[in-house]
Amino acid sequence: MHTAEHILNGTMVKLFGCDRCFSAHIEKKKSKCDYYWDREIAEEEIKQVEDRVNEVIEEDLPVTEETVSRPEAEQKYDLKRLPENSSEDIRVVKVGDYDACPCIGPHINSTRDIGNFKIISYNWNDGILRIRFKLL
Repeated sequence: MHTAEHILNGTMVKLFGCDRCFSAHIEKKKSKCDYYWDREIAEEEIKQVEDRVNEVIEEDLPVTEETVSRPEAEQKYDLKRLPENSSEDIRVVKVGDYDACPCIGPHINSTRDIGNFKIISYNWNDGILRIRFKLL
């Protein structure tokens, strides 16, 4: 589920130029990501996101990690979601060349192991887009 979140975030950034989610709740059965968003999102756009995430999953991309120094991470990534007590060495999870970001969550070795990504609901309210998803 954590790896699917990375792909969803990478897709949102690439398709719409928005920031990565500012809040996420990742669970085994279903998860959600919240994005700062300035308008209602069209059903066709949600379908486009879902389709693109599944395309990336099917590409069977390797999921790897590397450790970088905090100064290097600060130059390349947004560290706001990292715990305040995180170390000077930052773990960066990479999904092939599609996405990379600091993360402390568990991940798989290949995107093909994710299964099918399904957006189960979404809503926009007061500048926040919430996307709820599960894996089949």
